[in-house]
Amino acid sequence: MESSEDDGGEPLSRLAEWRDVTPLPQDDGPNPVAPIAYKEEFRETMDYFRAIYKADERSPRALRLTRRAIHLNPGNYTVWHFRRLVLEPLNSDLDEELDFIQRIANSNSKNYQLWHHRRWVVERLGTNVRAKELHLIKSILSLDAKNYHAWSHRQWVLQALGGWEDELDYCQQLLEEDIFNNSAWNQRYFVVTRSPFLGGLTAMRASEVRYTVEAILANPNNECPWRYLRGLYKDDIESLVNNHEISSVCLKPCQEFRDAVVALWTSDSLPLDPDLATAICGILEHVDSMRASYWIWRKNKLPVAA
Repeated sequence: MESSEDDGGEPLSRLAEWRDVTPLPQDDGPNPVAPIAYKEEFRETMDYFRAIYKADERSPRALRLTRRAIHLNPGNYTVWHFRRLVLEPLNSDLDEELDFIQRIANSNSKNYQLWHHRRWVVERLGTNVRAKELHLIKSILSLDAKNYHAWSHRQWVLQALGGWEDELDYCQQLLEEDIFNNSAWNQRYFVVTRSPFLGGLTAMRASEVRYTVEAILANPNNECPWRYLRGLYKDDIESLVNNHEISSVCLKPCQEFRDAVVALWTSDSLPLDPDLATAICGILEHVDSMRASYWIWRKNKLPVAA
């Protein structure tokens, strides 16, 4: 595709193939207040790029120029966009394009423009690259488990190209490695609710509740499974409230918390209120005297126990 582009970084003005092009300088207006001091290589490259962009030249040299410009600034959306316009009429090898993208991604893995371009290429290559894409994302996530771009691309690949069959097992593996990985919990919910092989949330709810309850009991202070549990009952809070299995797991840490509250109560003359929230406000009213009025107000705002 671009194997002939290696010019050793020679200035474009010295290359014969660019002699017919008049560079188009950046227009900063007649009196720029704070002009940017671009490096000479960047300035020259972008001057030539503006010229071919204006001429809408879709040629092999234009493709090579976009490559040079991307190396200098991988975040330039216009250059990526024009590269796509040039790739199609040239019938370029898109597998080679994926290799090019990956080399850029090695040092720019959170580049929005790069991931958008990759999706465009993968759309045209289709299911032939599905396994390669999923494996690539696994590699990225093994180094950065919270990479939003990688997760977003993975979800797109699953929806566009398939590969759902092993995804729940992959989520399980990630959570075994780190039960606090909120990205893995999010992906698990995505799979449970979107996979065409699992039957949807209603079919999976019972088994997912059991899994989540076990995770909560193992780490009650882990916010991830608590939020996941709420997600399992989205738009069906009544079922959540009436689920005995969930009620029992919620009461366990509450009882431990009540024990802690009782231990903090220092008054011998006043009994501790049986309502936990009211008791907490009562304690804070005494130990946090600067905000005593607030805690009195907060206590009065609590719903009256039935």
